[in-house]
Amino acid sequence: MHTFQARDRFADGAQHIAGRLTPGTSGRTHTVVDPATGEEVLTYALAGPKDVDAAVAAAAHAYDGWAAAGPGERSDAMHRFAAELSARAEELARAESLQCGKPIKLSREFDVPGTIDNTAFFAGAARHLQGQSAGEYDGGDHTSYVRREPIGVVGSIAPWNYPLQMAAWKVLPAIAAGNTIVLKPSELTPLTSLLFAEAATAAGIPDGVVNVVTGAGREAGEHLVGHPDVVMTSFTGSTGVGKRVAEIATATVKRLHLELGGKAPFVVFDDADLESAVHGAVAGALINSGQDCTAATRAYVQRPLYDAFVAGVADLMATVRLGDPFDPATDLGPLISHAHRDRVAGFVDRARGYARVLTGGRAPEGPGAYYEPTLIAGAAQDSEVVQAEIFGPVLVVLPFDSDEDGIRLANDTPYGLAASAWTRDVFRANRATREIKAGCVWVNDHIPILSEMPHGGYKASGYGKDMSAYSFEEYTQIKHVMFDNTAVARKDWHRTVFGDR
Repeated sequence: MHTFQARDRFADGAQHIAGRLTPGTSGRTHTVVDPATGEEVLTYALAGPKDVDAAVAAAAHAYDGWAAAGPGERSDAMHRFAAELSARAEELARAESLQCGKPIKLSREFDVPGTIDNTAFFAGAARHLQGQSAGEYDGGDHTSYVRREPIGVVGSIAPWNYPLQMAAWKVLPAIAAGNTIVLKPSELTPLTSLLFAEAATAAGIPDGVVNVVTGAGREAGEHLVGHPDVVMTSFTGSTGVGKRVAEIATATVKRLHLELGGKAPFVVFDDADLESAVHGAVAGALINSGQDCTAATRAYVQRPLYDAFVAGVADLMATVRLGDPFDPATDLGPLISHAHRDRVAGFVDRARGYARVLTGGRAPEGPGAYYEPTLIAGAAQDSEVVQAEIFGPVLVVLPFDSDEDGIRLANDTPYGLAASAWTRDVFRANRATREIKAGCVWVNDHIPILSEMPHGGYKASGYGKDMSAYSFEEYTQIKHVMFDNTAVARKDWHRTVFGDR
């Protein structure tokens, strides 16, 4: 049994504004459902435009003081934040598994430690915002230098698949750089975003620096994106919704950061270690029940290894344990909802008309939104299951002949978020990492991420980077400052422009 009692924790409301929990004012409610059992977890009042306005006002009020704080002061507060999250690690893990249905071992070993590590990383990075060195670039008459400054109030929208980590990816670089933020998590999974904001307040981060509004997409999300006092929008989600976010943001010329869909290729060359590739494919395809934009979804295998790879993946998938997310032995939890499970099943059912479902492809009996690990072969490159983001525990395997074909097929979707190449040959590996069009290319592995390294996509997978020092480029703006060194220089410049007057 899980021990996290959401009704008790959020009895005062599910909006975190200016350091306090408050109820939403939209007049509508939403029920968070445990996807493993179908049982109600929490019914709460959704945020509406008034709540978004209040959160933005709180962030705007807090901005001047937080932006003016020295890097050391912000860093110290964020180190306390990391310690506060560490003290709450088990509560965070249980809340994450309860609302998402993800195995508790994934929450404990990946989501929560990754969030704490991210917080510690940005606590250190807050002291290392760097600009160009000062210098004289016109022969000595003027001295120039570059300031890197925060940009203001950020409005961010996070998805339901990794609610805690996505809250961290949105909030941490923004506040480390001196901005304040309003975060809208998915209404399906608000619990850990609220706990994250609560921990920030407990750590002494000033009220209004971190705000959370939990509302439905159009009513709360579009109002946040279009708010005139929000100067930047960061969105993680589907490419289709990302286009709508961009359309709204354009009206007020907001800075925009988009991390969108993915359809990651998993390219296995004929010299790869077969056992490692098989295990990598199953782990990469099934992490978080396949609800991961970087998950391995398209395996391209050079023909000499193709049959053995398909057989190995089918055998290994058969050993994956579906079950209670709070059982440490469970490998695969449910999908986020029955509606999403039906969507995944629809892709597989339609594929039966043009491909072979080798294993899985069924929803087990029972109340949870579970779906079996599924392996599909025989699909054409232009088929739906190869081109569309399924976002479930489904792997499609296709053969290829030459190295050129493998890389060409890997690039042949609109997406470019992540990919992997499997080979013992360093020249093949270098070629793959150079020619595959994706924001991250793993070699002989698939899925690990690091706080120190950037995460973001190419093509229809969006633009901008999460994590790493590169994310400061998203959440800061550059200012050129120039000093006139001599009165003579000023007179000479005026003479150049106006002549001898």
